[in-house]
Amino acid sequence: MRDCPQLQDPIPPHPAGPRLALTAAQSSAKRSAGSCHRSRQGNAVPPVFALPFPAIDPVIVEFGPFALRWYALAYIVGILLAWRYMQALTANDQLWGTATRPSRADIDDFVLWGTIGIILGGRLGYVLFYNPGYYLANPGEALAVWSGGMSFHGGFAGTVIAMILFAWKRGIPLWTLFDLAGCAAPIGLFFGRIANFINSELWGRPTDVPWAFVFPTGGPEPRHPSQLYEAALEGVILFLVLRVLSHRFKLLQRPGFLAGAFAFGYGVGRSIAELYRVPDAHIGYLSGFLTMGILLSLPMILAGLAAMIWSARRSKGAPSA
Repeated sequence: MRDCPQLQDPIPPHPAGPRLALTAAQSSAKRSAGSCHRSRQGNAVPPVFALPFPAIDPVIVEFGPFALRWYALAYIVGILLAWRYMQALTANDQLWGTATRPSRADIDDFVLWGTIGIILGGRLGYVLFYNPGYYLANPGEALAVWSGGMSFHGGFAGTVIAMILFAWKRGIPLWTLFDLAGCAAPIGLFFGRIANFINSELWGRPTDVPWAFVFPTGGPEPRHPSQLYEAALEGVILFLVLRVLSHRFKLLQRPGFLAGAFAFGYGVGRSIAELYRVPDAHIGYLSGFLTMGILLSLPMILAGLAAMIWSARRSKGAPSA
């Protein structure tokens, strides 16, 4: 259904801050619900079947001019848990056999490099891939991360660059670092998508499924909770698959395979979720069902598949512990 206007996602910057932006969006949605619903055609989805969206403030707590938001907390928790998981993988002798691995100190020091790559790459990716026109006209806002707007694909590229530089500086195997980061990345992805849901952004297409939500910023129509789909696909399921590959099949002993599995798995999961998610309003559909998210995921799928094939052939015939 496309009769009712679609709101931009994520929530556009509001001069008084994200919390008032969400409040204003909620009020606007409520005011327009009646007239919009009456104007829709007979095949419209009745909002009565939708689940109520939880009333959660995007700001957790404020300290004077500073505010802790759910999205920032998701980044913090995701990075910390991913760091701890990488440490645990490195310390588990049963996973490595005779394969070379980074030290605990290497993992500790890499966290800062990886965080910088995630933030700078994520922001730059959003500016270049999703809204270049706006930021060309407003260059001063390009680094305003706190106003919203991050791209996973940009963060992925930034982290890859950070890993290349760090591995070169430390003299550690690059593909092994890729593998460790790939195993831990779904943890951060899970928390990031939960924060997207709390912020009522990146919502899905109109639907009549029993678990649909009416989002405060998405108009009166019940919608797929596509953020939760992505949390499941890119977070929970991908983490479990990589966990089985690393622990059951000991694939940390075959450098490059787990990194490829992550890239392939993320690309497939994101592409599936894009079929239920509304694309950014200023971009829309590139061609047919093709969205920017799918387009950027295709190289990851191909690169991931190539890395797995390369790793398997390179390790063919090698004994596994």
